[in-house]
Amino acid sequence: MNACFLSQNQNPDPRQYCQLNNSMPLLRLFFDGQSDMHADFRLSRASFNALMDAIGREADHGWGPEIACLVFLFWLASGTSYRVVSRAFDMPRTSVHRAIHTTSSKVASLFAQTVHHPSEQELVNVGAGFARLAGSAAFSRVAGSIDGCHVRVKPPARDADCYLNRKLFYSVQLQAVIDHTAKFIDVCVGYTGSVHDSWVLKNSPLYLERKYPPPGYFLIGDGGYPCLSYPITLMTPYRQPLRNQLQAAYNSRLTKARVVVERAFGILKTRWRAIFLKALEVDIRYVPEVILCCTILHNICLSQGDVLDVLDDEDGIAGAAGEEHPEREAAPPGTVSGAQERDRLAGLCCAPQDHDYI
Repeated sequence: MNACFLSQNQNPDPRQYCQLNNSMPLLRLFFDGQSDMHADFRLSRASFNALMDAIGREADHGWGPEIACLVFLFWLASGTSYRVVSRAFDMPRTSVHRAIHTTSSKVASLFAQTVHHPSEQELVNVGAGFARLAGSAAFSRVAGSIDGCHVRVKPPARDADCYLNRKLFYSVQLQAVIDHTAKFIDVCVGYTGSVHDSWVLKNSPLYLERKYPPPGYFLIGDGGYPCLSYPITLMTPYRQPLRNQLQAAYNSRLTKARVVVERAFGILKTRWRAIFLKALEVDIRYVPEVILCCTILHNICLSQGDVLDVLDDEDGIAGAAGEEHPEREAAPPGTVSGAQERDRLAGLCCAPQDHDYI
């Protein structure tokens, strides 16, 4: 992950010059203890408290971690300049800059404990959840649904072409694996928009380290990915035209199971729409950390039951299972096709079901 870490000015007693103006509307809203925080900060008080418990409440500068976190969240939620954030909090612009970068670094440090692969017991529940989504026990060994999202950016002038994607806007890619509850369990962020989804996959730690999914389990993805049984097991839809009813049944079940990844990206875009629905105007080196923070905050909010209504997927984040993908690539060298395993799953999709998904 690329990040921009900024040095902090030292002061023997920063509290001497850090004085809050509690009359500012955003601070009044926060300090009243009851007002809804969603409109300005995009999360609930329960989610905010869970976040503060995770990053710690000990003061490391004069404004304190809670105020710094509010500044960071308001910046994420609004997508405005440091100047506008400075006015909203009546805080020096240099303090806003430091609060945003310090807090994003703290949030990013929560990645390992917040975005991680499920345990062996949790994996059983994940598989059962996907079987329920698909309506078929054939999907009870699904370990997650994989997909990608293009995040709009302002590219560096000398490398702009590298960021231009097939939809003709500049972007950085977020690859994610989602469990049955729309929780992020694996994230790879930072590759430029010009490369194909399958290229991102085969250059990601998920693929290179081969630690997930474990033996006996598989991921599901859309038609932009190759169907594989090695080095990871990844099941994708049959391509059109379909040959028989077995393939149609399998594609239908896969679509139902995969809808959760579209929902996860939809929730992410809805909560942080200023980040995901317009070009992110920060140093390109800082972009991966910002996106990573959004996925971490997504999981924290999910754990608190803090879920927003999903916006329409106007950018077409994920294609429907079985549709033609305009740039679908063949399986990379050194891989083993998953076609045989997919045929087996297709047969199970048409077998009698007892609906016991655990």
